[in-house]
Amino acid sequence: MPVTLITGCSSGIGLALARAFQQAGHSVWATARRPQDVDRLAAEGFQARQLDVNDEAAAAALAAELPNLDILINNAGYGAMGPLLDGGVAGIRQQFETNVFSIVGVTRALFPHLRASRGLVVNIGSVSGVLVTPFAGAYCASKAAVHGLSEALRMELAPFGVRVMEVQPGAIDTQFANNASREAEQVIAEGSPWWPLAAQIRARAKASQNRPTPALEFAQALLAAVEKPAPARVVRIGNGSRALPWLARWVPAGVLEGVLKRRFGLDRVL
Repeated sequence: MPVTLITGCSSGIGLALARAFQQAGHSVWATARRPQDVDRLAAEGFQARQLDVNDEAAAAALAAELPNLDILINNAGYGAMGPLLDGGVAGIRQQFETNVFSIVGVTRALFPHLRASRGLVVNIGSVSGVLVTPFAGAYCASKAAVHGLSEALRMELAPFGVRVMEVQPGAIDTQFANNASREAEQVIAEGSPWWPLAAQIRARAKASQNRPTPALEFAQALLAAVEKPAPARVVRIGNGSRALPWLARWVPAGVLEGVLKRRFGLDRVL
């Protein structure tokens, strides 16, 4: 029975993945940060454990508890929204701590298990790391960093037989938009130079729910990709997951930038 550990299973993609992999016969270790979410996961029959992915000591303790590990899915993350200068360095640092640095910390802690099993690391990125939009700069940058880390890890772990897959979801039906909206509201303020564009900032926070793909459908597609004899390097699943990277690659940068500036009200003097 394959052993799969998934971070960020309180809701959304993580919870859908835990359910899909469990139904496929995997022994799923589902982690979450809040105790109430861990209790709910345990009630569903998962090996539920509390884990703050930014806590390296907690990751090491979890590694010591695991009997073995075949698949690690680095899913935990969130989206910081709003103008970059409003969020400031503190906002970017917090975004990277969870979305980027934790991937290195958790994978490092679990590497001995993955090396022993010649396992698979799955990093959940985003098409937002390929096509950057205004008012999501910190989030887009963090997902672009996930891409860079995945590329480097794929080469560095190859001598040990450990494979790395990066997943770039499009719009998936989760709580991401609601959570991103809450993040945006913490940044939006009347004193901001971008206050006249508050409606556009809120619209960007909700953009991930534009005709979203159901989370279960996403999870089943990723399960199928993981179970292939030779898992792909990059997997794109969900509405927009192919169209947006195509636009980023083939539409001239100046033209695309102009479209995005008009879309978010940045084509006029404030």
